Amino acid sequence: MTMTDVSAATPARWLAVFSVSVGTFTIVTSEMLPVGLLTSIAATLGVSDGTAGLMMSAPGLVAAASAPVLAITTRRLDRRVTLLGLMALLAVANLVGAFAPSYPVMLAARVLTGVSIGGFWAFAAGLGLRLVPEGAVGRATSIILAGVSVASVLGVPVGTFISSFAGWRTAFISMGVLALALIPLLATTLPSLPGESRARASEPLSHESPARASEGWIARLSGPLKVALVLTVLIVSGHFAAYTYVRPFLEQVSHAGPTLVSAALLLYGAAGVAGNFAAGAWAARNPKPVLITLAVLMALSMAALPLIGLPLIVLVVWGLGYGGVGVTLQLWIMRSGGGEMGTALFVGAFNVSIALGSFAGGRVVDGVSLSAVMWVGAALAVVSAAVTGISGRERTSRFIKGSRLIGVPSRK
Repeated sequence: MTMTDVSAATPARWLAVFSVSVGTFTIVTSEMLPVGLLTSIAATLGVSDGTAGLMMSAPGLVAAASAPVLAITTRRLDRRVTLLGLMALLAVANLVGAFAPSYPVMLAARVLTGVSIGGFWAFAAGLGLRLVPEGAVGRATSIILAGVSVASVLGVPVGTFISSFAGWRTAFISMGVLALALIPLLATTLPSLPGESRARASEPLSHESPARASEGWIARLSGPLKVALVLTVLIVSGHFAAYTYVRPFLEQVSHAGPTLVSAALLLYGAAGVAGNFAAGAWAARNPKPVLITLAVLMALSMAALPLIGLPLIVLVVWGLGYGGVGVTLQLWIMRSGGGEMGTALFVGAFNVSIALGSFAGGRVVDGVSLSAVMWVGAALAVVSAAVTGISGRERTSRFIKGSRLIGVPSRK
């Protein structure tokens, strides 16, 4: 392709980048949706708050399994076709959930949501390499990943806001309609993205069987990549152990009404967006101190929640902390190498952590109290900060030096 061709293609390719970013926002918002609607859904479908938390655990576990499995089994398929299929599946899942007459039907819908989340997120994260010229890959990757990060902090307030006016079923319908609207947009803006036959050399094992490819990637889990996956499990599990039950906490412990709950979650979301972009800029140089800072902010805020009657400022601090976690961990993973499969493993770890956290939190809520679950989240955040601090700096630096940092400009 000539320089003129690249320049001519750039506007259309940037539109594709933004379309994929909206797609990642949609899938992660769909995943987070039950958090702000938990008590309403539990009351309608006749289950406890802890049992309702399985609406977060189920898609998290399924997404964790589907990310690496789809990365291997669909490696020869056009990524454009795969992404369109996963977005269509998400639309179906949200609409089934919206009209679910019982809790088992709702859980089945959430399982379908998990399949879409795992595949779409894993494939989308590395598309910057294939959509824009080499010098713009960093910016494109940041935009795509911003969809994930922003959804992680804004998804719950958006769902809560819609529910406060029109009910929780309307919130699910809204996400289903958005997913449907994205299908023609993605089909129009995305170019053909052939699978294995044109895969980059940085994606190894592409000509091996799925089983052998999986074994090879598992064997490569060492050093900074392994540390990053462990940290993902710790900090994300701690967050969702507490955050899944933040609405019941605000209503039953802080005695906040619907309007105050919506305002509090919107403040949390706004702080999270700010944390996402601030941490992204800082973590591009060195993600380790950034992750320590974020974990400490989360620990302090979760520990303070049971002690403060009107915890708006605490939720702002929590939002600032967690808002930067996704992009910081993603940058750490990308520094550790691994290409598309490495990202799939990160997506798997992230989503299994959501499932573990929300499930464990539900058991604490039902067995102990809503306040106790905040202390559990704070404790895991402290452990995350400690593990990050003692992780081998020299070893990490040496590994990073020999690896390609995708999507982040080099600094010499």
